[in-house]
Amino acid sequence: MTDTHDAFDEWLDEARRRVDRAPLGAQAEDLGRVETVGDGIAFVSGLRRARLDELVRFEGDRMGFVLTLEPDRIGCVLLDDAEGIEAGQAVHGTGEVVRAPVGKALLGRIVDPLGRPLDGGGAIEGESREPVDKPAPAIVQRDFVTEPVQTGTLVLDAMFALGRGQRELIVGDRAVGKTSIAVDCIINQRHSDIVCVYVAIGQKSSTVSRVIEAIRSHGAFDRCIVVVAAASSAPGLQWIAPFTGFTMAEYFRDRGQHALVVVDDLTKHAATHREIALLTRQPPGREAYPGDVFYVHARLLERAAKLSKAEGGGSLTALPIAELDAGNLSAYIPTNLISITDGQIVLDSRLFQEGQKPAVDIGTSVSRVGGKTQARALREAAESLRLDYAQFLELEVFTRFGGVTDAQMKGRIERGRRIRAILTQPLYVPLRLVDEVALVHAVQAGLLDGLALDLVPQFRKAVPAWLDRQAAPIVAAIQGGGKLDAATRASLDKALSALAAEIARASPSPSPSASPGGA
Repeated sequence: MTDTHDAFDEWLDEARRRVDRAPLGAQAEDLGRVETVGDGIAFVSGLRRARLDELVRFEGDRMGFVLTLEPDRIGCVLLDDAEGIEAGQAVHGTGEVVRAPVGKALLGRIVDPLGRPLDGGGAIEGESREPVDKPAPAIVQRDFVTEPVQTGTLVLDAMFALGRGQRELIVGDRAVGKTSIAVDCIINQRHSDIVCVYVAIGQKSSTVSRVIEAIRSHGAFDRCIVVVAAASSAPGLQWIAPFTGFTMAEYFRDRGQHALVVVDDLTKHAATHREIALLTRQPPGREAYPGDVFYVHARLLERAAKLSKAEGGGSLTALPIAELDAGNLSAYIPTNLISITDGQIVLDSRLFQEGQKPAVDIGTSVSRVGGKTQARALREAAESLRLDYAQFLELEVFTRFGGVTDAQMKGRIERGRRIRAILTQPLYVPLRLVDEVALVHAVQAGLLDGLALDLVPQFRKAVPAWLDRQAAPIVAAIQGGGKLDAATRASLDKALSALAAEIARASPSPSPSASPGGA
């Protein structure tokens, strides 16, 4: 009996201590009611203190955020399935904005735009939760873009070099290799210090699965983050997805590291923004897009930056993707994005159908940072490559109307065909810097002029292993940032000439040149 009294007294003392520590008094709670709901949008009345972008909680712990403020109600975009949300239900204001987890725990994971795992792994405990929509670094916090991002794609690294902190748009018709270029760039970072974030917006599950499998098989997936807002996801998730990707990447940039964000793609994001805007009765503008769609994408992409040394020296590089309709570069969203970014890689469907992959149109593509970020050795090797290739493409048009009799013109055309052959690159086989320098030097120095055109792909494939065996000092020097001086050129000439001669000898018979469209 004594034991029972002692236990009761102990419990009573603890209960009194809890009561003494409990905050007493009135507690205000912002509470509203659902007026209507449908198509991922809910109109709510009663939340008079709600702010734009505020996170609100519906019954069943479903979340949404405030998009529009009207005199008697607010328009909320749902971040979860609308099933179970009905008119008359209570809605709670949280006073918070939409946040996502950030930190190293996200590396190697596949998550939704709220940071919830989609890969079957355990819950993600980020170091903190940061707002998905954050201001871009101020001008005084930025530095010049001077360090290269090696994509491993020869046509890009040689002609349209990318820099850390740059925003380069990848644009083209449907199914011409836009995502492939971005994935190759991610794969090529397996030996670099760049953390990659891939954001899929409105993509089919099969497409996203192929991308993930490619990165797992060929890249360093343990240094990547995949954010997925599939076509079946709520419109709100698709809308915040790119902002979440940038927030997760900024964690590394703000700590002096380097990150790359691929947004696939912003035309689907713009379509989601238009859908949400029209459902919340915002006035439509050109092509029915609301006028603020430019601002939405501008404030997103401005977050890509190279920070100054005082801010840690980190960088965030952005590769947004946009889709064209029948090659129409003057459409509303592509022109918006072209004016926001630091250049564009334009893919041409005609080149793709002719077998030129990557199908980069060198006439309309541009990098507004360019040679300032290009590796020194590659810049010296490719000094006149773009001009030579552009002149060849013009000359080739005239050959279709008749034969070319001038020997000099014939030589330039044959040289141009070999340039096109070395620019053709298979998927998921990014090149080292030294391999790119060697290929460009070989074609520009005329070392491939005596090699049959149909043997050039074989030469291209054999270069990496051959250099490792025959020119190891050159490989080490160029990979270490060395320049292409006279001695290096002479050594490259010797090694590459020997490879071309060996391939020619191994060929059963001289092969005829391919047709102008081939390569």
